[in-house]
Amino acid sequence: MSVFARGLASLENEPLPKIEWEETECLLCGNREWAPVVEAPDPAPGGLGLWFAVVQCQECGLCFTNPRPAADSIGLFYPEDYRPHRRPAWGPRKSLRSLIWKSDLGEADIPWHGRGRLLDFGCGNGKFLERMRGRGWDVTGLDVSPQVARQVCEETGVRVLVGELPRDELAPESFDVVTLWQSLEHVHQPRPVLREIHKLLAPGGRLVAAVPNIDSLPFRWFGSDWFALDLPRHLTHFTPMTLTLMLQRTGYRIHEVRMVRHSLWLRKSARLAGRHRRGPYWRRWLVAKPLARIAAWYSQVTQQSDCVLVTAEK
Repeated sequence: MSVFARGLASLENEPLPKIEWEETECLLCGNREWAPVVEAPDPAPGGLGLWFAVVQCQECGLCFTNPRPAADSIGLFYPEDYRPHRRPAWGPRKSLRSLIWKSDLGEADIPWHGRGRLLDFGCGNGKFLERMRGRGWDVTGLDVSPQVARQVCEETGVRVLVGELPRDELAPESFDVVTLWQSLEHVHQPRPVLREIHKLLAPGGRLVAAVPNIDSLPFRWFGSDWFALDLPRHLTHFTPMTLTLMLQRTGYRIHEVRMVRHSLWLRKSARLAGRHRRGPYWRRWLVAKPLARIAAWYSQVTQQSDCVLVTAEK
């Protein structure tokens, strides 16, 4: 039974919303020969019950969701309470917890660069923008969700634009740093986006991107239950090699590549594995925080974490 047939069978008599599907060529090299990697259902609560396939290009090794919802339909798969869009409940206890787990969230400290002009692509709830503004940066956010952008603007006064790149409001060479925290994997056409970001960077400007790493121990442990798979919202599934290759082919010089640990992702993966009762039982033990932290630390020191952070220069 095909991946879509399984999804439709699980829905049976429930009506499906109208979804436009597309099959894409490799998003890195344009090749149209690929091999299957994994199939998994949409893990979002209240999802449509569909299954999706991740394939790997036989030419360059890039992994991507294929077939996938077209750009006009992908919004159907984002729940109203999508976690990255939730505004934090600020307070002393919450702020302290955020600082403690900063490295585990993958939002690294950005050293001051140039004139301190920063664009956060896919800014979500605006928490990172607030932190950087507090450190003296001139910040701008960009997000596809009008509701989230409006809420961040109203609650913080931070400038947040709605939509994708290019944007007429953003002049060439107007930023010293552009950050992409777990956002590049959501983009239908990542290479054109990276080229547009390259235009926005001032000479010597920096791009900082963190994405899930499908060439990781957690993916090999959990497979279709890996939390960072998040199909179909994640459209491109990078490895350190394919991310650096895409950046190089869009005009960047690689400055640093490093692993970021995510013990919370491991715990969420373990919960999915327990819910679906798939794979060896030991994986479910990682719901325990101490075990998840040890496993995340081991993945990081062996350079096999489930998140990779790359800094590149124009």
